[in-house]
Amino acid sequence: MFSFKNNYFQHLTFSKVQGYATFVILFSTLIFSYLLFQDEYSVYEKQLQKESLRIMKEDNKNLEQTMQEIEFSQEQKKKLKQRHIKIILEITTLTFILFGIMFAINKIVSTLIKRDIENFLRLFEAAAHQEKPISNKSMFFTEFQKMTHYTNEMLETIYQQKNSLARLNLSLEKKVLDKTLELQENNKTLQKAQDFSQELLRSQKEFLRHTVHETNTPLSVIITNIDLFNMKYGKNKQLSKIDAAVKNIFTIYDDLSYLVKKGQVTYPRLPIAFNAYLQSRIDFFEEVAEQSHLSFDFNPCTNEHYIYFNETKLQRIIDNNITNAIKFTLHKEIIHIKTYYDRLNIVFEIFSKSKKIDKTNMILKPYYQEDAKMEGFGLGLNLVKSICDEEDVIIKIQSNENRTSFKYTFKVMGA
Repeated sequence: MFSFKNNYFQHLTFSKVQGYATFVILFSTLIFSYLLFQDEYSVYEKQLQKESLRIMKEDNKNLEQTMQEIEFSQEQKKKLKQRHIKIILEITTLTFILFGIMFAINKIVSTLIKRDIENFLRLFEAAAHQEKPISNKSMFFTEFQKMTHYTNEMLETIYQQKNSLARLNLSLEKKVLDKTLELQENNKTLQKAQDFSQELLRSQKEFLRHTVHETNTPLSVIITNIDLFNMKYGKNKQLSKIDAAVKNIFTIYDDLSYLVKKGQVTYPRLPIAFNAYLQSRIDFFEEVAEQSHLSFDFNPCTNEHYIYFNETKLQRIIDNNITNAIKFTLHKEIIHIKTYYDRLNIVFEIFSKSKKIDKTNMILKPYYQEDAKMEGFGLGLNLVKSICDEEDVIIKIQSNENRTSFKYTFKVMGA
């Protein structure tokens, strides 16, 4: 119901309001006329009743006199009735004259209001599109003239805001265009820098590839000749130092070779006897450990176990751990290496007494070095971690004041 009223009054026009006002005035006039007529007719009936009673009460008068009075009374009644009819007609005529006057006044006022409203709406629509003020000269009523004045002030404010927004929009468009051009220039610069970096990286990789390739031959020649000299003349102290240094260089060479070839070369897996292979790498670094006044203590598990692994990747894991142990173990200490079988896995553990590692969670990150004074690139253990992640090898690092240990858990072949 409430919704119906809202919808009805929202669509109410001035013509409808004028029709309703006319209907109300006409209805009120008819009611007024009917009430006047009813009142006069009641007075007339009461007078007739009084006259009839008066005549009936005069019983002592003669019949002739009575007849004359009756005729006279009838004549009076007729005149009284005519008088009442005349009065009613006059009242009705006056009522309709008043109705006509009120209707005319209402019509004139309504027409003027409707004209002002139509003019206002027409001028307002024109002002909205043409950006010019509304003229109040065509308005008849003062109220509409005031409303026109306020509307002009509102339109002026809207025009100012519109112009301000237009200027702001132009300014923003210019800024966006300038920024776009600047970004395009920056993108070109960045693209050139990126192309240069890619070219530099490609050249660096190419340089490393050639360097690694060219380094292999002289290193192999040096080691071969040292071995031949030792076989013919026995060990020489100075050559032993050279041998240890060359083997360290060989380890760095192998790391670089792996990094350069990674992603370009496929590393096939094959069965490897873990303890035997680990023993061969310990033997390889024996001379290096002796030159650092260190020694190895290898304690393999009782039975030999095989793992299905790539030999190059396994060598990088073992060699990096052994060289790090040689580098960081305290003077004249023992590097302990052991393997043991644990629930279908073989665990490789290397531990020694060395300076405590404070941030074991950072030690496997690239370029990180616990001691900045130590030589190296900080890439070895990160390379080990990447291989272990690829091959599902579990790493566990523990370090305290007494010892530092690295554990690697490999899956046994066939498990």
